[in-house]
Formats: sequence, structure tokens, C-alpha cells
Amino acid sequence: MEISLTNSMTRKKERFVPIDPQNVRMYVCGPTVYDRAHLGNARPAIVFDVLFRLLRHVYGPDHVTYVRNFTDVDDKINARAEASGRSIGEITEETTRWYLEDMGAVGVMEPTQMPRATQYIPQMVAMIEDLITKGNAYEAEGHVLFSVGSYKDYGRLSGRSVDDMIAGARVEVAPYKRDPMDFVLWKPSSRDLPGWDSPWGRGRPGWHIECSAMSYELLGETFDIHGGGNDLLFPHHENEIAQSCCAHPKGGFAKVWMHNEMLQVEGKKMSKSLGNFFTVRDLLDGHDGLPGVPGEVIRFVMLSTHYRKPMDWTAEKAREAEATLRKWRAMVDGTPEAQVPDQVLAALAEDLNTAGAIAELHKLASAGEVSALKAGAGLLGLLSDEMGGWDVVSVDLSGLTERLADARIKAMESKDFSEVDRMKSALIAAGVEVRMSKAGVELVPGTGFDAGKLEGLA
Repeated sequence: MEISLTNSMTRKKERFVPIDPQNVRMYVCGPTVYDRAHLGNARPAIVFDVLFRLLRHVYGPDHVTYVRNFTDVDDKINARAEASGRSIGEITEETTRWYLEDMGAVGVMEPTQMPRATQYIPQMVAMIEDLITKGNAYEAEGHVLFSVGSYKDYGRLSGRSVDDMIAGARVEVAPYKRDPMDFVLWKPSSRDLPGWDSPWGRGRPGWHIECSAMSYELLGETFDIHGGGNDLLFPHHENEIAQSCCAHPKGGFAKVWMHNEMLQVEGKKMSKSLGNFFTVRDLLDGHDGLPGVPGEVIRFVMLSTHYRKPMDWTAEKAREAEATLRKWRAMVDGTPEAQVPDQVLAALAEDLNTAGAIAELHKLASAGEVSALKAGAGLLGLLSDEMGGWDVVSVDLSGLTERLADARIKAMESKDFSEVDRMKSALIAAGVEVRMSKAGVELVPGTGFDAGKLEGLA
């Protein structure tokens, strides 16, 4: 099976050829653990989970190493600790657990390794020392900074000149910087902040050095794929490349760079000021009087848009996804899994086209090929036993569907719709979505479905 992926570095779709087919290696930037993961955080986790599944399918589960880190030393964490009066360790332990629970709920497999930044401080210090020795970094007032001017290819990933980057970025102005674009590798820590001993005094690492040190330790100086959201492309990934390539000039760091586009909610950027900001847990449990959304539904909606296109989360998409999954689960119930269908595999192998793969699943469902449907969906992390349970309906709605259809026909003749309205109101109150069209009547149980509320219609 030949896989093609769009490489952000070359801006081209390229045939993926692993450095070592026996050891395919991928690194994805993980969360900074200071709060619940918001919906946008789930997109890269789900996207690269599907890529992980595809690579395992093609090269074998034992031949793929996937590393996704946790940033557990950061100024946001420090600020949360100060504001809450809780210890930093307490906060990072709790939020790391939250992240894993919430990502598990949307079907994300745990990566091969999940290093925490605080576990790799000595490796970061060693890399910084090496960069100073090579002339790529310098110490100033207790800080160590990377000299951007020492790396001639800086800006290659983002395609921007240094002047453009200065104009478009929030560059920290500091008197100890030799150049405005130089970035922090190490900074001093006061007694009330986390800190480690170093040749430059007690301090803590800058953000960018973490991923360079951890990827080198776990995957080597050259590995196959580096991924993340496109909000990380500059400056984070640009800085990773600079420091890694200077520290290990004989290596190539990452061969393929992949970036997913951002997420919107109902056509607008997700933000607290617009009132459309919510966490994955908000969606799962329900929020603002809305019922919860099953994790499998969240995953389906996310995968219905290609990773390189902006993804718009809408309530209507969630409703449609739920109806589809309920129908498919009813079809495949008790069906043994077959081989993954070629057409589903081909769609995923073509630049991880999850939307195309779901279109193929619709075709398989229409054709009644239930074993192939189950196997193809399984490769996307859908219709598995682990993701099930939410779709169980304890009552057969076919009788009510017929009654409502009959009542509708009579109402159209008599122009008296009171009985139709009564039935619709009772169904909606019980958590049933009522769909009426020229084709007929369809009743779809929602996530808050309560069969007990239908007793008056029985």
C-alpha cells in the first residue's frame, strides 16, 4: 500500500517512504496541561490517531512508534497554581488525567510513548550546552537564547522572511537579546517557581527546546513525521527545526511535516467572548442545558472534514452524525469483521482523506456490505465495541412512526393538525428527533432519549 502525505515543508503531496519500514517514527506536539482540553485540542489528537492507525495497518503494530508529549512546565501552569492556591504537581497530574480520559472518550488510542517535559530536563540542558558550544546560542542575564541569525534556513517551514516574522509575530522585546527574533532556551526561576540547577543558575526550559530534546531522545536525530496544528507552524515548529538541525547537523530532524487546520464553531472562530468556547468534556457531559454528545459522534464529525481544511463544528452536523452512527450500528450488530475494504484504505492512503473514507462507508452501507462497513469504520476508530453503548435504544419506535405517518395523512385531509402536534411534542420531550419530509416520517432517538416519557403515546 502506497501512502501519500502533504508535506508542509515542501508544500507538496509526496509519496511516503519511511526511513526504516521496521521502525516508522512519528512525533506530535501534545497539550500544555493546565486545564481541560477544548474542542480545538481534540482535532490534532483525532487526526494523528487515524494516521497512527493507518501506519500500524500498513507496516504492522510493532513497527510504528508514536510519541506525543505533555508540556508540564509552563508559565500558564504557574499562573493557574498561583490563582488557585494548588500545587503545580497537583494541577498537572489532574489535567493530564483529564486529557487522557477525554481523548479516550473520542476514541484516541494512547501513543506508544507520552513523555512529560519535566522528565527530560537533563537532556534539554545538555542540548542547550551543545548549542552554546557550537555558537548557536548565548547566555545573557541568566537566560540562554538561540541565535536565529546563526541558522541560515530559518523561516523555510513557514515560508516567511525574518523581517516578515518580526512584523507579524509577538516578539518579546528584552534588553539581553542580540536580535529581536532570538528565542529563549532557558530562563531563570525565582524560589516560588519550578526550577532546576543548570550551568546558568536555577531555572527552567523555554517551550521550544522541550520537543527537540524529547524527540531526539525517543526517535533519534532523524525521524519520519512531525505533526501538530497549523497554529504551531510558527514560531514553535520553526524554532524546533532551527535548534535541532544546529544541535544535530548530520541529521534531518523530521522528513515530513503535517499540520491540521483550525476548528470553528457554527462558522465562527471559537472564543470565550463569542460564547462558543467549550471543552471536550462540556460536549460529552452536556452544557448550557444541552444534552451530551457521544464521543463517537464527536469523532465522526471531526473526521468528516479533511484535516487540511478548516473544520466547522455545528449542532446539525452532530445530529446527522448521530443518526448515521445509530443506523450503521444497528446494521453491523453481531457482524464478524472482515478485511478493511480497499476503497476505504485507498482514501486514507491519499493524504489521510478521512472525509473520502467516510463517503466510501456510506456506499458500503447503502450496498448492505455490513462486514466491510464494520472493518472500514474500525480503521477510522468507529463502530468499535469500546466506542459503543451510547446507541442502545430500549423501545422499538416503528409503531410510533407508522402512527405519526397515519395521523399526518389524516391531518392533511382534514386540515386539523392537533393530533400530529400532540404526538410531535411528546416525542420531542422524550428526546426523539422528528423528521418529516415528502419521503415520509423518521424518528431518531437522541442522546437524551427517555423511553419512559413515551408511555402516554403507547
